[in-house]
Amino acid sequence: MCHILKISRSNYYSYKGDIEKVDPLVEKIKDNFRDNKKTYGTRRIKSALEHQGFQVSRRRIGRIMASEGLMSVYTKAQYKVLKTKANEALIHNELNREFNNRNSLEAIVSDLTYVRVGSSWN
Repeated sequence: MCHILKISRSNYYSYKGDIEKVDPLVEKIKDNFRDNKKTYGTRRIKSALEHQGFQVSRRRIGRIMASEGLMSVYTKAQYKVLKTKANEALIHNELNREFNNRNSLEAIVSDLTYVRVGSSWN
């Protein structure tokens, strides 16, 4: 058959060996990856496989993930506003929105949210 197809026997047996080498670990890695909403990386998959009784290195898991095109989805760290007590001080509203019946520069109005007065924000 090799003579008719014009291929060497070594190529035939090499190809045949590749077909027969089905790694059960690949399917386990894919299953763990998909079951966890594609968020697991090599560390978590390694831990999950250890719980299932498999002993495998993170590097091997990484190679299998790369060959299968599996890349974990992650979110970028978001900025969280630091809540201060700047606006909790009770300040009496002296103008009471009456801006027109005043002398020049008696009251200065601005649209600033925070103004630093001394060592505190108002």
